[in-house]
Amino acid sequence: MSEQDERERELTETVVASFAGTPDARLRTLMTALTRHLHAFAREVRLTEDEWAAAIRFLTDAGHITDDKRQEFILLSDVLGVSMQTITINHAVEGDVTESTVLGPFFVAGSPEVEQGGDLAFGASGEPCWVEGSVRDVEGTPIPGALVEVWEADEDGFYDVQYADSRTAARGHLVTDADGRFRFWALTPTPYPIPADGPVGRLLAATGRSPMRAPHLHFMVRAPGFRTLITHIFVEGDSLGGDSVFGVRDSLVKPFLRSDGPTPDGRVVDGSWTQVRFDIVLAGAGDG
Repeated sequence: MSEQDERERELTETVVASFAGTPDARLRTLMTALTRHLHAFAREVRLTEDEWAAAIRFLTDAGHITDDKRQEFILLSDVLGVSMQTITINHAVEGDVTESTVLGPFFVAGSPEVEQGGDLAFGASGEPCWVEGSVRDVEGTPIPGALVEVWEADEDGFYDVQYADSRTAARGHLVTDADGRFRFWALTPTPYPIPADGPVGRLLAATGRSPMRAPHLHFMVRAPGFRTLITHIFVEGDSLGGDSVFGVRDSLVKPFLRSDGPTPDGRVVDGSWTQVRFDIVLAGAGDG
């Protein structure tokens, strides 16, 4: 080992040792491992001072653009695949349990409630889509009263919070019926780019990556005694290989069947509409 290597190694060990007195054992583990990996990265790539300063400016810019409607750090975590890796680690695939995927930066608590068969588009532009399905446990028993939250972008690729007029559209929640079933009108998902006008967008452009997300519909499902599920469903046959946040799971790709005939609930639709079925299986709260 050269003298330079020894100096670098000693610095790492000194910083690691500074966390030895951390009272919380888990925090101590996290900080010492983070220190070792960060130092190893800097040493491996021979990080320059200018590059580190640029990284700090990048993170500062991400903080400045973040507000109550936009979370640039979630975008950064998503495009680096860290969000999906964390989900993969913490939500092992077991049996028929519905797979999890990323939350994304546009979930908003307190969405409007819709009745069974209601329309949560609330005037957002796009092709109507009839969504139905069920929520069950791993034994196949229906879960009545489960809270199903749904949100999506409109046909122009924008979520309601990206508009300046404080609209609420293309999001809502409903509760499963006595048989664990749900049904509602939404919009047929379309591809759209993640916000690319900030530091994360500049990073994607600099690395030649596309900001496009595969078309999807967000779900969050909660019920007492069960693990909260955060997931999407994706449109079968659409552009699924280039999802910029690596969120696509094969089990979540569903056929969205297009029709111009009568709708399941007798609604009159001017033009085409689609329908999709999504049956959800929740893991018990203690599973995984």
